[in-house]
Amino acid sequence: MDLFSFEYDNNNQGEQRLQPLAARMRPKTIDQFVGQEQIVGKGKLLRRAIEADQISSLIFYGPPGTGKTTLAKVIAGATQTFFTELNAVTAGVADIRKVIEQAKETYLMSRRRTILFIDEIHRFNKAQQDALLPYVEEGTIILIGATTENPYFEVNAALLSRSQVFQLELLSNEHLAIILDATLNDVQDGYGELKIKISEEAREHLLQYSSGDARRLLNALELAVTTTVPNAEQVIEIDLQVAMESIQRRAVRYDKSGDAHYDTVSAFIKSIRGSDPDAALFWLAQMIEAGEDPLFIARRVVIAASEDIGNADPMALSIAVSAFQALQFLGMPEGRIPLAQAVTYCASAPKSNASYKGINEAMSWVKNNGQQPVPNHLKDAHYKGAAKLGRGQGYLYPHHFPENVVEQQYLPDGVSEQFYRPTENGHEQKISMYLKRVDTGKKGL
Repeated sequence: MDLFSFEYDNNNQGEQRLQPLAARMRPKTIDQFVGQEQIVGKGKLLRRAIEADQISSLIFYGPPGTGKTTLAKVIAGATQTFFTELNAVTAGVADIRKVIEQAKETYLMSRRRTILFIDEIHRFNKAQQDALLPYVEEGTIILIGATTENPYFEVNAALLSRSQVFQLELLSNEHLAIILDATLNDVQDGYGELKIKISEEAREHLLQYSSGDARRLLNALELAVTTTVPNAEQVIEIDLQVAMESIQRRAVRYDKSGDAHYDTVSAFIKSIRGSDPDAALFWLAQMIEAGEDPLFIARRVVIAASEDIGNADPMALSIAVSAFQALQFLGMPEGRIPLAQAVTYCASAPKSNASYKGINEAMSWVKNNGQQPVPNHLKDAHYKGAAKLGRGQGYLYPHHFPENVVEQQYLPDGVSEQFYRPTENGHEQKISMYLKRVDTGKKGL
């Protein structure tokens, strides 16, 4: 069978009952499609394009089980096109060329264009993606790519510019409930011919632990139904225990090189910065559960301790560094404990980014104005020959003056900027008061 021997047909049943439940229950029409109202709801751009049979190349981006492949097949069934698919994990340039030749022949014979669906398109390398460009450009194929990775990072800019990108979101529990009920009532493809009784607790467990993934929900339902022996009345009873055995833990959607990684770390740092220890612990737990490198997390806490807390609570940096060292000593899972201590301390501490802003402003000044000479009285006077050169002459030693402060020039000539502006938060309030006293009475406090 060649790549084009199958034309997508809404009425094609074949040996469908041999397919997994999730495959059998794929929607056949756009009206059967559940969720993603933001892109296929009534009046939305993509739905209008499907209904008008004016589809251009598309890239669907979103988590597993949200309908990327299903939507591609719905489009093929609703438009006057042929449909074929490749998986980027196993396909190469030779496969692409074969599809292109078949697409050209199909168009010459029937004047019908071909939809090429590429699953996991982010796994194509640059050469493979480039091989698609001229045929997408000239319209030989309508490309529909599916990816769980951010296409703006993983797909060539040239290919992106010739495609429309649509982001699919995790399905809500309400969407999953619609799919579950439809499956239980569908006589042809689902379990409508069986007597199935699902307890409320089991139903809630299946919905919650599917984590917005319709395929995960249907796989769990199929396992529960096919492994449960009917009772005397031929009723398949699915209680909480059966549901828990069918879907034992919530899927963690986290790729340490993808959006979930950056988004979760961002939420974690912003929760610390926003003084919300509960949220900070939640995101910490999510990163640990997903297998994030704990030392990476600890480094982020050390950065936050200086960037967002600074001198408002100088102990925050000590605690963060201690947690990092304790984590190196203990390893995981025990290392989560000092990590949690540091995270809750930092989240609960008063905040100041004055030091962070100060160094940024000082570096910006130096970058824009160049290196400045050190005033002579501040130069090192200890090395051999320094005295003969007059280095350090005129320096006033602060400890020889009351309260160890004396007025003298410390910045280079022509520099008068104030880079460090302490806040009134936490310990930095004392620093602010001290510096004000210094400024108003350096000649004798």
